[in-house]
Amino acid sequence: MKQHNDDRLHPESTDFCMLDYDCAYLPGKKTRMYYRYIREASPEFVSAVIARGWRRFGNYFFHPICRGCDACKSLRIDVESFRPSRSQKRAIKRNRETRILVQPPSLTPGHIELYNRYHAWKAQKDGWKHRDISEREYYENFVEGAHEFGYEVLYIRDDRLVGVDLIDVVEDGISAIYFFHDPDYARLSLGTYSLLYQIGLARRLGKRWIYLGYWVDGCKAFAYKTRFQPEELLDGFPAVDRQAEWQPFAKAELSDGELKIEN
Repeated sequence: MKQHNDDRLHPESTDFCMLDYDCAYLPGKKTRMYYRYIREASPEFVSAVIARGWRRFGNYFFHPICRGCDACKSLRIDVESFRPSRSQKRAIKRNRETRILVQPPSLTPGHIELYNRYHAWKAQKDGWKHRDISEREYYENFVEGAHEFGYEVLYIRDDRLVGVDLIDVVEDGISAIYFFHDPDYARLSLGTYSLLYQIGLARRLGKRWIYLGYWVDGCKAFAYKTRFQPEELLDGFPAVDRQAEWQPFAKAELSDGELKIEN
């Protein structure tokens, strides 16, 4: 279905949904995504939908519409109140020699090689499904659609690219799109460091929130997201003309190796 509208909060789009497929977060569950393909997304639109739980890859804006399941909640970090933990401070110290470059998203052979090495490592380490990404797929997912709000944060160590963090800078915060890194530099805790850098960048830009995407109770892959307190959760995906009702999210604690959330 194609929608036509000149309103900057209601851009022209092609809307569709995928057929059900296996959920990557909850075993035995099926997922379905609702998509809007928007070639000319305004900063106002992007800010509005990110604050309402949507995600962006390229020109595609999406959120889950799974039948009989609403486990995916949106999560954001309160930049103003955040204070790093001792382990997070250690990650900062480990990266004193890491250089950082912020620029519009780009595509180089180094990006593709790093992306594929990272995902091959995660497939071996954590059982992720993996196939090498092509230059065209990478461009469509991470370069196209960035316009004036999308950036990449490059992490450079020993004169080599060791991490790439894709972000959107929106009206009230930063949306964390995707991060991948060199497995040979896992000791640097670049995933943690990249979020700490986002928090610092948001403060310098006068932004309040880091939008982390989805959190699913019981999914270990998302456990790291709860280590950046204080945070807020959003249930559902309200329309742009409705208020997003974010709620405080209590601190996560590890007990006997299991993640427990205290609400």
